[in-house]
Parts: sequence; structure tokens; C-alpha cells
Amino acid sequence: MTSLPIVGASLRVFLTGASSGLGMALARAYASQGAVLGLVARRTAELEALRAALPHAERHRVYALDVTDHAALAAAATSFMDEFGGADVVIANAGISQGTLTEFQEDLAAFERILAVNVTATFATFTPFVARMKASPEAQRRRCRLVGIGSVAGIRGLPGAGAYSASKSAVISYCESLRVELRASGIKVVTIAPGYIDTPMTRVNTYRMPFLMPVERFAARAVQTIDEGVSYRVIPWQMGVVAKLLRMLPNWLYDMAFARAPHKQRKP
Repeated sequence: MTSLPIVGASLRVFLTGASSGLGMALARAYASQGAVLGLVARRTAELEALRAALPHAERHRVYALDVTDHAALAAAATSFMDEFGGADVVIANAGISQGTLTEFQEDLAAFERILAVNVTATFATFTPFVARMKASPEAQRRRCRLVGIGSVAGIRGLPGAGAYSASKSAVISYCESLRVELRASGIKVVTIAPGYIDTPMTRVNTYRMPFLMPVERFAARAVQTIDEGVSYRVIPWQMGVVAKLLRMLPNWLYDMAFARAPHKQRKP
């Protein structure tokens, strides 16, 4: 099946979590192809620095906000659509990770924050765009992509990462539900599950990270996946094989294999 030619000067991309890591790499990849970007993150200075470094900086817009502020997020989405006549690709990339242990009451706040940023904000990111996308002409709807960023950590629960694993599992299931809901509209819902990607989030890990991928290579592969409208893809592909094997393991074997796995560090 031939992929849709959705990259180019007319492509309009709205991206959360844009100021670092995966988001920054995705912004650079799309800008290099001539897209117009709406860049969302909390840190104004970092967003402005990113925009200044992108090709045709004057064409892009920055929205400094916390994605858990749903009203501000909706206002940014509406402003972007009003200025550029809609959006073609919406990437709910904002995400945080932190070690959590259920035995510590004080970890509840971190658990709630991770779910709010990684899961609820994905819903809040997509919501303002769906009605406008559905109301657009059929040819334009077929270009539209809603992209959720899951994780291999959402395939099976990892010890010490209950909040993060739960959040990414929820993103994967939520995007699947949304994909089925929107099937008749022609709007594609794409779920990308990164493995270990070389970003500030993973550089704090003190354990071995198999198949660690440079973030620029991830971004190039992710843009291709979004272009093709693939429903679900693990990047890099080697971690996709690992993910399939993990799904097949019976609980007793999985438990035995991962009981002593290294934990993400908690913040005291």
C-alpha cells in the first residue's frame, strides 16, 4: 500500500513535549521537510531557542504551557487551527517518567502526576482537533493523523515503574479505542511505542539499555510511520521483537525473569 504524501510545505503539525528529547527531534525532522509547527512545552526559553534554530523560524508558533492545564492546551490548539486553517498531524508526545513504589505513600503524588501528563493530557491534546478534522473535506481528512506515544514499558509491568508502565499501557489501549472510533472518518490514529532512545529521560538510567537508538534515527523512523498511517509500531524494530516475546511469556516465567530487574530511581 502506498503511503500518503503528507509531508511538505503545507503540512501542519501540532506537537506537545517539544522542548527536548523525542519532541525536539520530531520538530527538527518535520521542520526540515517544510512543515509548519505548533510547539508546546512548559519552558518558554527552550521553546524559543528551538524555534530560532529551525528552518523558516518565522512560520512556527510556540505555546508555553503545562499540558495538564487543559484550558490552556485547548486555547493553543484553537489558536493554531485558526491561524493555519486546521492541523494535519497532532502528536501527543509530552511525557514524564519516575520510579515509584506502592509501599511509599509519598509516591502517590508522583503516580498521579505521571498519569495526568502521560494519559489524561493525551486525551486533552486530541480533543480540540477531532471535530475540526472530521468536518474537513475527505481528501484532507485522509491526511490527518492523531499520534500517541506509548512505550515498550507499557507492554508488561516493570518493577519500580508502576506509574510509568500503567500510563503507557493506558496510552496504547486508549489510542486503539480512538482508532476504531475514527475508522469511518478516514482519520488515522497512530501509536508509536519507543524502546530505549538516547534522550535526557534515558540518560539518567544506571542500567544497561538494549538496542539504544539515537534520537535522530528514532525521529526519522517515527515520521515515516506517521506518514504511512501505521496503526502501531515499536521503534527500534528489535524492541518490537522483544515486546512480542514478552507478551507470550506466562506470568510465572515473566515474574521470575523480572523480579530482580533494575528499578527506575525514586525521587526522595
